[in-house]
Amino acid sequence: MSLPEDLLRDRAGLHEPVVTHLQHLLGDWQILADLSFADLLLWVPVPSEGPRPSYLCVGQMRPYTAQTIYVEDLLAQVVDAADRPMVGRAFSEGRIIRDTDPDWSLGVPVREEAIPVRVGDDIVAVVTREANVSTARSPSQLELSYLGAAGDLAHMLAEGTFPYASEGEEEREHSPRVGDGVMRLDATGGVEFASPNAMSAYRRIGSTAQVTGSHIVEFDPHPGALIEGLAAGTPVDDELEHNRTITQRRLMPLLREGSVVGALLLVRDVTELRRQERALRVKDATIREIHHRVKNNLQTVASLLRLQGRRLKAPEARDALAESVRRITSIALVHETLSADSRQRVPFEGITERVLHMLEQGIVDSNAPVAFAVDGDPGELPAEVATPLALVLSELAQNAVEHGFPSGQGGTITVGFERGPATLRVEVRDDGVGIPEGRTLSEIEGLGLQITRTLVESELAGTLDALEVDEGTAIELVLPLP
Repeated sequence: MSLPEDLLRDRAGLHEPVVTHLQHLLGDWQILADLSFADLLLWVPVPSEGPRPSYLCVGQMRPYTAQTIYVEDLLAQVVDAADRPMVGRAFSEGRIIRDTDPDWSLGVPVREEAIPVRVGDDIVAVVTREANVSTARSPSQLELSYLGAAGDLAHMLAEGTFPYASEGEEEREHSPRVGDGVMRLDATGGVEFASPNAMSAYRRIGSTAQVTGSHIVEFDPHPGALIEGLAAGTPVDDELEHNRTITQRRLMPLLREGSVVGALLLVRDVTELRRQERALRVKDATIREIHHRVKNNLQTVASLLRLQGRRLKAPEARDALAESVRRITSIALVHETLSADSRQRVPFEGITERVLHMLEQGIVDSNAPVAFAVDGDPGELPAEVATPLALVLSELAQNAVEHGFPSGQGGTITVGFERGPATLRVEVRDDGVGIPEGRTLSEIEGLGLQITRTLVESELAGTLDALEVDEGTAIELVLPLP
């Protein structure tokens, strides 16, 4: 659970519809901060032991278009109503409260505005807009347009129509920002103002028509969705591909008492970004295909070895080939998992279960059954760790079956995982006969354990040790995580 979500549910004790609305706001209020050239703070009431109410800060947003006032975060701080009188007025009066005189308590003149956040008929929170006015000067047309649009969004927030109910709750990290390019449209789609970046975005898709003062149908190659969204008062978030250029568009209708009074159109040239994403998808598909072919080749080699094993008469030779087949199959399992996912990390618990199932089907005597169990979750491991570790587990589990349980005896083999911040501890334990008394692990080390030790120490840069246990055998691996 994220910190704002924890604050909203646990500290403030808000109901689910209110939490959903405020989470939606927290995911989409960057544009209000940028248009306002101001810091935003989100306040909700919390129980207070004193005579006055207290307010908890559950969200903070700094603008990209101006210097922030607050270097330190105020998130999770509780303040008394006396310290935030405008917040209390916004809660009680249900309207936007504007400060007439700047506040100098922070060392710079700060003009504050408190905007009530409405859900249905209730005021559930208050957003404060706090701007540093020490750099006040004659505003440009761009700044006036930004501030006018910010005022419209503030009224929508107070009326409960912003954020838009029809949009999702996800944070808009990849949506166009104010600095990418913004236009102010009237209620019919005429352009009242266009920032230089917005005009440049349309120039790049081949539009040579005048933008400011024109209607959107005169310069946008595909204005249909924008016109429909403007008429219905619903937001539009799409991409326009024209003349080998891709432009991301976001239409935000501005509403007043349920009627559309205009709109903001944010645009961003994402041609290079989409080209890189497509190139990555091609690379991912290529890598997955390589893993698929490696898996197929390993399975082909394993099949050839099985055929060869059936033709051999010497039991020792057949057993040696069978061990090689199991080792190859363990490696193939990792490549099979990688071929199904574009990431170069695999959920290793599933691979462990498949390796143990393969051993259960291949080497366990049905008259003396040995059960396998997995304890703990190793999580996702990179391919360079998963491949040798799968082979290591196969070798250790096979040794446990062959040497821990003499003919006619069954038991249990458990593979346990304990994942730490920087290491992975693996334990392979059985309840069999154990290591012969007076002997050490190195003294009884055969080919399987030699392969295991080499892989652990050379490929995985880890350690392998035998643990002292009352019953059976326990082998411990400690591996550093990259």
